[in-house]
Amino acid sequence: MGINDWSEQERPRERLVRDGAAALSNPELLALLLRVGVRGKSAVELGRDILQHFGSLHGLFGATLNDFSEVHGLGMAKYAQLQAVMELARRAIGEQLQTGATMESPELVKRYLRIRLGGQHHESFVVLFLDVRARLIADKELFRGTLTQASVYPREVVKAALACNAASVILAHNHPSGVAEPSHADLHLTRLLTQALALVEIRVLDHFVVAGPLVHSFAENGQL
Repeated sequence: MGINDWSEQERPRERLVRDGAAALSNPELLALLLRVGVRGKSAVELGRDILQHFGSLHGLFGATLNDFSEVHGLGMAKYAQLQAVMELARRAIGEQLQTGATMESPELVKRYLRIRLGGQHHESFVVLFLDVRARLIADKELFRGTLTQASVYPREVVKAALACNAASVILAHNHPSGVAEPSHADLHLTRLLTQALALVEIRVLDHFVVAGPLVHSFAENGQL
């Protein structure tokens, strides 16, 4: 039975308008994005199958186009829609960080970084450049690949920070392995970058390790 055959009170779109998006389940929210199901399945049933296939919303958001297309009823158009929604969410949070919410709300920074880095399959090193009021100036990926002292060059980080006229920075990188705990190399690299940036009077406010939905803060754990 299709969603149009449901009573009006049960339909996801009407329930969202009436009760708010938080009242809907994950499959129902996905159904609104998908708009239609496939033969023999409503959009909600398809949404439930998608979540079961990928294991979680995070698994879905981190899927490649090839992974996405393995599910019957999905393809490039739906993949593009999902990526667009994710990018809009990232930009919306980015706008909040540009108003000075960076240090007022560490959880907001974590949400931003989960979207920014959580679904990537390669290791990426990102720097958030902040002004004197801790507002976001720019977000730049400076290095990609296995991150070691040899592959992350402090002079490049300092150069980028000076070019942005940053007063402080937040460092972040991801662990595609899913383990958020920083390695000894991560701790050593953080100390190295903190010392290099201190020479030009730029503070490192925090370093985050993102592993899927998990985010580890060096500052919160006394590692900075």
